[in-house]
Amino acid sequence: MIKYFYIVVFIILANAAMAQGYAVGDKAPDIIQLSPQGETISLSSLKGQMVLIDFWASWCAPCRKENPHVVNSYLNYKDVEFKNAKGFTIFSVSLDMKQKSWIKAIEEDGLIWPYHVSDLKGWRNEASKLYGVKGIPANFLIDGEGIIVATNLRGEALEDKLRKLKKKKWCLFCSKKK
Repeated sequence: MIKYFYIVVFIILANAAMAQGYAVGDKAPDIIQLSPQGETISLSSLKGQMVLIDFWASWCAPCRKENPHVVNSYLNYKDVEFKNAKGFTIFSVSLDMKQKSWIKAIEEDGLIWPYHVSDLKGWRNEASKLYGVKGIPANFLIDGEGIIVATNLRGEALEDKLRKLKKKKWCLFCSKKK
């Protein structure tokens, strides 16, 4: 009986260690998955940019409701210089299992950035397990060095955070670009 108890405890601890999750200040681990077109895309290829890692799915109503805010933030900040990054982009990780539904949602919601990935394993998505994602929508904002600077920014909170991280221009005669 005690032997089985130790086995169960070991399994629980092993699973907890594998799904540790990450927090502000941690280095974001790399994600390498396939695009809808079958191309391999890695998060590390975006080093130097401010990146929102956005976990979502086509079947997730709250995710779809959040997408207009994400699109707006992308349009407003994609060319902005930040304290520790140049430009802003989004690395969308889909928890879909059906490629057609995933592609249709990208098109319907106008998710115009080029970095969409999935392994089409649904909740067993390797990236979501690595990041400890238990619910969606979920996101991690990382700076140009790959450090997590914020998590789970929704609605206006994403734009507020991006505005705060924007590189300040101290010149009185410089143009005031967003």
